Amino acid sequence: MSETPAAAKARSLHRTICALLAIGLASPALAQPAAVSVDPVRVLVKRLDLERYKATIKALTKFGDRRQGTARNRAATDWIEAQLKSYGCTNTERLKYTFGEEPVHRVAPAKAVVAAGSEEPGLSVGGGRSRGFTRPTGVNSDPAAQPDARLRALNAPPAVPGMREQVYCTKIGTAHPEEMYIVSAHMDGIGFGEAANDDGSGTALVMELARVFSSPDVQTDRSIRFILWNNEETGLNGAKAYVEQRAALQGRESPAGSGRYPEPKWLGVMQHDMMLFDHGMPGADGSLSPVQRPEADVNIEYQASSKLAARSQELAWALQAANERYASDYPAAVGRHMTNTDSTPFMDLVPAVSLRENERGAQVGSGWDPQWHQPTDLYATYSDKDFLLGLNAAQTTLAATARLAGATLR
Repeated sequence: MSETPAAAKARSLHRTICALLAIGLASPALAQPAAVSVDPVRVLVKRLDLERYKATIKALTKFGDRRQGTARNRAATDWIEAQLKSYGCTNTERLKYTFGEEPVHRVAPAKAVVAAGSEEPGLSVGGGRSRGFTRPTGVNSDPAAQPDARLRALNAPPAVPGMREQVYCTKIGTAHPEEMYIVSAHMDGIGFGEAANDDGSGTALVMELARVFSSPDVQTDRSIRFILWNNEETGLNGAKAYVEQRAALQGRESPAGSGRYPEPKWLGVMQHDMMLFDHGMPGADGSLSPVQRPEADVNIEYQASSKLAARSQELAWALQAANERYASDYPAAVGRHMTNTDSTPFMDLVPAVSLRENERGAQVGSGWDPQWHQPTDLYATYSDKDFLLGLNAAQTTLAATARLAGATLR
């Protein structure tokens, strides 16, 4: 029986398809699906881990409040340096300076609850008008206010005038080692607690970023310096000493022709100071919610009155964009009243921002964080949601820094 034209056409088509399939199976180039592009920033962000972040904060609290000018402060500095080296950030250095008597801190007197629009002094340092109700704030200077006998004894020795040290390490850029971003936090605290939030939370964040960027499979076009300031609580003295000693050295190759830049040119400063506690505004009776507020977010601040306000604002928005794309749980908000933080000495020299839990002037300074400089600033005070807020700040800065510095994976 002869084959019909339709059957012949179908058989021919079948043979063609089989031939094409055979070619595809035999040719890896045709058989394999197209390669999927890997986002190195997302890979790096996923290397941050909540439990690791918590563990680093917990380890810092074993040194008590880490008050500057004390043996516990020096022991904490030694521990931080050892940890940085263990992460692979082995080119650690110390900046040394001398500091005298610290200011006398006293507990603030009780104040009446103040309504919005109040002109009461001292509640809006550096910009940002207080809104709603405020709560008394101050620095605890009474060791007896700490009920834990072990912690009270650990924090008892006072600060002694003399030499101070602060540690830093650097991820060297492969294309532009002569330029760098600074990622920083202060490691000292006060108040006779554990300084878990102020500023163990920021210190742990910077250390975690140093760990991720120091992985041998990570390279960056530009350098990144991870700095743990000392003497923040006495008036930003550690950061000021760094600016005084290092600003004039920026971008100088030393030795000449070596390709080494001891102080690369500053491209931006990202400071981290108190990352955990966002429980909202005090109530009419001065009380605060025991749980995190639903609107909790990461605050990114620049100083609108600084000489480089426009460029600092650009840096702040770069961080906000990174948060929007890479942070897992919390959004970021940009504000214009950066104050009382270690990025302040830099703000007229380089774009500078500060990340924290609340607005420094309008909120923290108005009692939104009851643990601030108090014996209750303990690791045990904070919940996993509080720590997760800090981790999201770490995700935000890591992602932004990776994009700005040109991070890639080998």
